[in-house]
Amino acid sequence: MSSIQSILIIARLTLREVVRRRLLWALVGLTVVIIALTWWAFSRIADVSPVTGPVEMLAVSQVLVMLAFMFSFVLAMTAVFAASPAIGPEIENGLLLAVLARPIRRVDVLLGRWLGLAVVLVGYAIMAGYLEVGVVGLATGYLPDDPWPAPLYLAGEALVLLTLALAFSTRIASVAGGAIAVVAYGLAWMAGVMGGVGEAFNNDVLRTAGTVARLILPSDVLWRGAAGALTPAEAVLRSGGVTTPALYKFSPFSGSSPGPFWLAWCVVWIVGTLAIATLLLRRREL
Repeated sequence: MSSIQSILIIARLTLREVVRRRLLWALVGLTVVIIALTWWAFSRIADVSPVTGPVEMLAVSQVLVMLAFMFSFVLAMTAVFAASPAIGPEIENGLLLAVLARPIRRVDVLLGRWLGLAVVLVGYAIMAGYLEVGVVGLATGYLPDDPWPAPLYLAGEALVLLTLALAFSTRIASVAGGAIAVVAYGLAWMAGVMGGVGEAFNNDVLRTAGTVARLILPSDVLWRGAAGALTPAEAVLRSGGVTTPALYKFSPFSGSSPGPFWLAWCVVWIVGTLAIATLLLRRREL
């Protein structure tokens, strides 16, 4: 059996496990509820004050960004708590040792687990994200200039957290690893806010701290990309009362699209973290 076949088998088994544990159905049900509430809320906003002017557009955009932030938090938590028990418990109960007795390598198990969970998370993020954006557009008649990359950035953020939690699961107990990943996610977001303050006010210390934090955990890079895609145009910001649009993009719930370097770094970070996780799993005694 080739390594690719082994990875695909483990990925398929992981997908079956997700279905058996009803995680997938819980996400689908949550999506239906959120979309229904989104339609109702934005319809009420449009009824009270039709979205025809810059002030109304700015208000809708802020609610949309806050909704995206909530969605990114749900995705991050789902990724962490789906990946945290992916490896460790199987080592503790001897299941992984039984699997490895077959011609399957440890790296195949790790990558298969990652691939199976990644398919669920990315599929959910893209489907739910585009549905949310579409619902807001239908309910209010307003959308930012180019909101469509936002779900892709959120899916990438989920992959970063999934990879981090999976790496922790090779060495740390599920609860502890999940807690560390959640705290790291929160710290990365806070460091991104401080880095944005440093950019806005030309403070080298804060700017450097934000850059270092994004290099260590680039989840905030992708969140900023999603927020930037949902941020209204500068003309709307000015007409809506934002006197300094250049500073607006550094607020906690706004951003700008990451450049090629940061997108490439996110890919390198995921691959590198998977490589470290593979090394840790290889050296762990079963």
